[in-house]
Amino acid sequence: MSFILVVVLIDMISIGVMLPVLPHIVGTFTKSNDEQTLAFLAVTAAFGFANFIGSPVLGALSDRFGRRPVLLLGISGLALSFFVTAAATALWMLVAVRFFSGAMQSNVSVANAYVADITAPEDRAGRFGLVGAMFGVGFILGPVLGGLLGEVDVRLPFVVAGVLALVNFTYGLFVLPESLPADMRRAFEWRRANPVSALRGLVALKGVGALVLVVALAGLAQFMLHSIWVLYAKFKFGWGPGQVGLSLFAVGLMSALSQGVLIKPMLARFGAPRLAVIAMAAGALSYLGFGLAWTPWVIYAVMLLGLLSGMATASMQSIISNAAGARTQGQTLGAVSSLNSLMAVFAPLFGLELLRWVSHLPQGDVLIGLPFFVIATLQLAATLVAWNFFHRRAMLARVVPA
Repeated sequence: MSFILVVVLIDMISIGVMLPVLPHIVGTFTKSNDEQTLAFLAVTAAFGFANFIGSPVLGALSDRFGRRPVLLLGISGLALSFFVTAAATALWMLVAVRFFSGAMQSNVSVANAYVADITAPEDRAGRFGLVGAMFGVGFILGPVLGGLLGEVDVRLPFVVAGVLALVNFTYGLFVLPESLPADMRRAFEWRRANPVSALRGLVALKGVGALVLVVALAGLAQFMLHSIWVLYAKFKFGWGPGQVGLSLFAVGLMSALSQGVLIKPMLARFGAPRLAVIAMAAGALSYLGFGLAWTPWVIYAVMLLGLLSGMATASMQSIISNAAGARTQGQTLGAVSSLNSLMAVFAPLFGLELLRWVSHLPQGDVLIGLPFFVIATLQLAATLVAWNFFHRRAMLARVVPA
């Protein structure tokens, strides 16, 4: 477990480094807020679409060849994409490299499959929480570093991120062991690995059902936030890379505390289904708070809800993972990742278009929060669907040992 946590940590630091500055690099090829928003939409949608296609394929390949080689493939692709982004001289290059990166990068789903391989079903929610905590720590360190480097040069964070990814590749190559024994592997079949078949298999998975809709709605809400955060902060408060980096530092801190410290006692107290519902409800309130924020300190106050909302993903992943067989963890969690990637395609189309509608308004105008009001509605819908699903199956009263 310690090996995979280090891989995830370095991976997320390298990704976090680029978050505060990617929209600003896009802005170097545009002339207005409106153009910058549309260009950033193209860049983010390219990654999401390619990841939608690639995630279930790479997940199924990890079921066939093992987790380690697929993780190394994703890390190497990530390193290459960072260096090319740093050297980009045209907008089309950014779109192309994000498409390539999305096709190659399935580290999240494969890392979760790795955890499922080495963990008993009753302990998976807590272990997924530890992976989530590493995501949080990565978002503590990465965006702050990216913001500081971005104040020097907006391309410098991508060079540093590329170096970190190479360090991660070297660590994985020489230290990370394989988690999937040869006798637990299964043949690769395109008819099961393509994204449409993978999603059908996820819907048909016993014990999951309507939770696929929950994952879709919550994923759409989360990725809409990701796609608009930097530009929203710029339009609403005039923030630059440094201030955005600090805000992502705070988000990462809440995530690390939530999934690394609090999730285990919360799982023991409420069980995964009840905790998922509580966490998603807290997420809906936080999205609403971000949209209503009239001053930066309100943003940071609302982030405290992340102590609860950050537990939703690990809880849902444990429920879905436990419904899958030992031989299909890669494909199943790859299908979840693919579904999230599909939402990542739609998210910027909706979120950035909503933000473009209000991009002409003066700083501080409450209507600039329009995308967040829509995001909160989506999250509330996911919460209600999950509550109804678990309530009908009498799962809300069940406590699952952590």
